[in-house]
Amino acid sequence: MTTTPASHRVAAIQMVSGDSLQANLDAASRLVAEAAWRGAQLVALPEYFYLMPADEPRRVALAEPFGDGPIQRHLTGLARTHRVWLIGGTVPLQSLAPGRIYNSSLLFDPQGECAARYDKVHLFGFHHGEQHYDEAATMCAGREPVVASTPLGRLKLSVCYDLRFPEFYRLPPAPELIAAPAAFTRTTGEAHWELLLRARAVENLAYVIAAGQGGEHPGGKQTFGHSMIVDPWGKVLDCVASGEGIALADIDLALQAELRCRLPALSHRVFP
Repeated sequence: MTTTPASHRVAAIQMVSGDSLQANLDAASRLVAEAAWRGAQLVALPEYFYLMPADEPRRVALAEPFGDGPIQRHLTGLARTHRVWLIGGTVPLQSLAPGRIYNSSLLFDPQGECAARYDKVHLFGFHHGEQHYDEAATMCAGREPVVASTPLGRLKLSVCYDLRFPEFYRLPPAPELIAAPAAFTRTTGEAHWELLLRARAVENLAYVIAAGQGGEHPGGKQTFGHSMIVDPWGKVLDCVASGEGIALADIDLALQAELRCRLPALSHRVFP
């Protein structure tokens, strides 16, 4: 795979994180190193890459102050060592609410500096039979969308459940890239994951980089995987179905500009 002057290689890392912080950090290190070795300039880790415990309060216990903590230091080191733009999946950041955290996606530049922070706005809730999820019980919702400037274009940060809210992605400025680290459940993933990713790509004529969890986790939780990179026309460029792996693709900004010129849907919007 070779890049052209207008293209940039990106990677979506798929993990099957468990309940050991160190083991998960080690796995992330290995996979980011491989992605960088394969030429990726921007690498995305999945939501909760650092921990997928059976007991949710264990995640809350790892909450860090923004700008410091072992998870953030680890991400800083990875970005700096491999000279990549790194989307650190999500990181548990402290809030003022007792027993609750922000589920935050942090973007690091190749010098290891945090270039952007996005606190997940839409908190997942799902109830079906024995499956019960209520992120609001342990998380605080963010309030602001975030678009970061990178050499690959404007990058919209989002997380998992955000994908179900198309209006969130249509807020200006229009991004060239959308990041969607996730831990989609197997039930909802089988039904909607690829559909949502491709819809967000087509609606926004943007590349979507979706790094997910893909397997069975402590407590019997099952995530859908299928980490993928989708182009602005809705084509899946690469996908990892299950288990650990790396979805890798070249994004062509010249092609994207051509598509936006050919089909100027973003400028044809009537309603904000």
